[in-house]
Amino acid sequence: MEIRDILRRVDHTLLRQTATWDEIRSLCDEGVTFKTASVCIPAAYVKRAADYLEGRLPVCTVIGFPNGYSTKTVKCFETEDAVGNGASEIDMVISLGALRDKRYGEVLEEIRSVKAFCGGRLLKVIVEACLLTEEEKIAVCGIVSESGAEYIKTSTGFSTGGATREDVGLMRRYCAPHVRIKAAGGIRTLQDAEDFITLGADRLGTSSIVKIVKEMRGEEG
Repeated sequence: MEIRDILRRVDHTLLRQTATWDEIRSLCDEGVTFKTASVCIPAAYVKRAADYLEGRLPVCTVIGFPNGYSTKTVKCFETEDAVGNGASEIDMVISLGALRDKRYGEVLEEIRSVKAFCGGRLLKVIVEACLLTEEEKIAVCGIVSESGAEYIKTSTGFSTGGATREDVGLMRRYCAPHVRIKAAGGIRTLQDAEDFITLGADRLGTSSIVKIVKEMRGEEG
């Protein structure tokens, strides 16, 4: 697989709590240079990044992150605020407790409500697969398929594990064909990236791939 075909699927990500504007700006510059799908950054930096990028690259941000247990109203407000600040893509964390309680209708309504506040922007639904049983993973694939969201996303990268090949394969089997998959967390090599794409992932949430390509090309940083 060509490196450019991997890079165009990468949401070049920096969600560390201590991220500074200089680091976010550098991430934006790298995303433009390497033609990634987007930059995925904390909501507090969305407006500044969107103004800086001036449409050269989509800005993605996270909602209800990383635990997912804020209320639906709060998640909708976060989404409205992010979109107003220039976010092109929204990655939301579902209410994992509601899913585990089998309150599937509540999870579906939450996703649909957030989607309504996206204003036509892409919505990726983070399900934190490392915390779910196989039954729960299959159930949430069905919920996301009904929700109107464009993507299901494996992980926040802030829990007990990230994307696995098994989870991406399961999602491709149980999600409707129109639902795309974002693998995130623990994607550290080009082989990881290629494996996830081959299994059906359309996006990759990672901070490592651009760094690897820069090192291959002998660039600093």
